[in-house]
Amino acid sequence: MFTDIAESSIPVYPVDEAGFEQWLTGADRIIRDWVEATGYRARPASHLIVPGSSGGIECVLAGVEPGQYQWSLAHLPSVLPAGDFRLEADWSSDQRERALIGWALGGYRFDRYKAQELPGARMVRKDSETVRLDALVAGVTRVRDLVNTPAEDMGPGELADVAGEIARKHSADFSVVDGQKLEKEFPAVHMVGRAASRPPRLVRMQWGDPSHPPLALVGKGVIFDSGGLSIKPNSGMVLMKKDMGGAAHVLALAEIIMTLGLKVNLRVYVPAVENAISGNAYRPSDIIHTRKGSTIEVGNTDAEGRLILADALTLAGEEGAGRIVDFATLTGAARVALGPDLPPVYGRSQESARAIQDLSFEVEDPVWHMPLFEPYRSYITPALADISNTGSVPMGGSLTAALFLDHFVEPGIDWYHLDVYAWNRSDRPARPAGGEAQGLRAVWSWLEGEYGIA
Repeated sequence: MFTDIAESSIPVYPVDEAGFEQWLTGADRIIRDWVEATGYRARPASHLIVPGSSGGIECVLAGVEPGQYQWSLAHLPSVLPAGDFRLEADWSSDQRERALIGWALGGYRFDRYKAQELPGARMVRKDSETVRLDALVAGVTRVRDLVNTPAEDMGPGELADVAGEIARKHSADFSVVDGQKLEKEFPAVHMVGRAASRPPRLVRMQWGDPSHPPLALVGKGVIFDSGGLSIKPNSGMVLMKKDMGGAAHVLALAEIIMTLGLKVNLRVYVPAVENAISGNAYRPSDIIHTRKGSTIEVGNTDAEGRLILADALTLAGEEGAGRIVDFATLTGAARVALGPDLPPVYGRSQESARAIQDLSFEVEDPVWHMPLFEPYRSYITPALADISNTGSVPMGGSLTAALFLDHFVEPGIDWYHLDVYAWNRSDRPARPAGGEAQGLRAVWSWLEGEYGIA
């Protein structure tokens, strides 16, 4: 989608409706006359190819929303002819970066199972932009590819293999816990995944200078969620290959961190399971023992993600994490509250959680701060165990899920939880229906500001 050679490239001018007349006034008379003759008005997501006197393309006009950069060029790769183009805009480096990410994602195609035609248009980029752009685009692509892959081809083992490939590429330590050791050391992960024909496992990765601040990433890796014995209807199950979207985000974020050299001592934890049904499936009303020692009463086997995260969060605390960020496709309640495109972020530090929210809107990867509202903790305090995996009232489900996870994070750890949907419901420019990264660039941008890069 990119070229480093600007020679003979065609200029692309992003213009909004308000500034269109001013742009037109400053244009060459022949171009101005031709554009006026077409009736083009620079409406958002529109474009106009302006012919040159020699029969080629003189320039391209791209209609944009004022102040919006991320998807300003996203519609162009699919409509422009093959060739090299360059962005002509007085934009800052951050604005330009977002626009070029959107351009690159305009060429995204998930073609593992069906051949698809790729765009032939390429955008000129500067040498200094190459590594960073590649890393950020690859992160989004990684999430989309993993989420889009059906569970038949993306089981716990395959997810672990992807993590292993990333670890080897960046010389990170890598290990997998499974079998009897998993059952003994991570009992909640084992119990959720034991009914599946493909056994559960706990994936662990470590990278970075031990003298740097300890950062842990934890991702929910439910490769398919039938709901267990609390079985989902088909309408609720059909998208459940995406229930490992949290793990996909964490692996992608880890790869960005390692590629760009964030100054942290990074650890990554992915509990990988399939929530299936068989004779040994765990049941509603069962009481689960956890690595922390707390007991969990199961109100619903379809609230399994928080169970496996409990053991992983406990391990992250044991291994010295000063800060933990987890991603999980955790609750439908988050979608009811905020819709599919605005994931909630919870944090023990309200100031930092709100800073993430504010930054997310600046980088056009929005998330919304939600509270860890202590009075609701009583909703998940049952009579027979330390905590319940479901609330006692049918309200506030995203909040009670976050409070459940908070129980398994040691006091003093700076912890953040993102409850993502990880899916586009319909096609938009550069955002095809299917798997999607949400909050990935927002969290990366915040971490970059917190730690810096080498």
